[in-house]
Amino acid sequence: MDCPTKHCFYGTYILTFAKAHVCSLIYMSAAYGSIALVTPRVLAVIQFDWLPVRPCCRSAMLKTVAKKTKQTFSGKPVFDLKVFLDTAGAARHIERFRRLEKIYSQGDPAKGVKYIQTGDVKLSVINEDGKEAVVAILGPGDFLGEGCLAGQTVCMGTATAMVSTSILSIEKNEMMRVLRTEHALSDLFISHMLTRNIRIEEDLVDQLFNSSEKRLARALLLLARYGKEDEPHAVLHKVSQETLAEMIGTTRSRVNFFMNKFRKLGFIKYNGGLQIHASLLSVVLHD
Repeated sequence: MDCPTKHCFYGTYILTFAKAHVCSLIYMSAAYGSIALVTPRVLAVIQFDWLPVRPCCRSAMLKTVAKKTKQTFSGKPVFDLKVFLDTAGAARHIERFRRLEKIYSQGDPAKGVKYIQTGDVKLSVINEDGKEAVVAILGPGDFLGEGCLAGQTVCMGTATAMVSTSILSIEKNEMMRVLRTEHALSDLFISHMLTRNIRIEEDLVDQLFNSSEKRLARALLLLARYGKEDEPHAVLHKVSQETLAEMIGTTRSRVNFFMNKFRKLGFIKYNGGLQIHASLLSVVLHD
């Protein structure tokens, strides 16, 4: 139990506790000026008898204790991050997309943040000539569309579902409110943004200094979630060579050449999908 703190009220001391949840029942005897505190787990019943309370002060004391008690036990509900991200609610709703269905397109109004519950999403940009480049492949637990929080009024790229995907859409104002008030979500979001920033820097270095073969090997390992805390994907589904070419900035024919090479060396295997072996890391580390 926390150490009590004495507060003077018209010559009478009222016992309070630093943590609001300690006291579940407050009983005041107007006749003897005593206060009994009963903890939620009935750890102790503490009785304090002091000098009789002056009649003029009884009413004020009762109101003060009642007010404190109301503030203590009628606060806002405890925020549950999992429930917030897994269910629909005020200013947020769940959308489901089929494979190859667009979640939003480049140039659409940026109205909110989206959270991937299940599935995989491809982020891409298209230039004026119609050439497409894949910026990232995102999976469950990732956010997208967060540019609206920084003042972007339109979507800078296109988000496409690579498989059947479930998305939680959170309106901009709601997302900003929850980020300010709930540390659990703000911690998760900051971690996501920092990880994303690191990934972008690594992609830039990879693009500038590594060969297309190394870039392809790294892209495959990232898609297989190599080195992640959760279980890596045993098999990758629905990742075309064209998508891989757009990810690493090369042609489809070059991707096809290196994929055949990786298969012959035993780094990858086609078995109802694309299976990636950890031994592919040797291609990335090889000088």
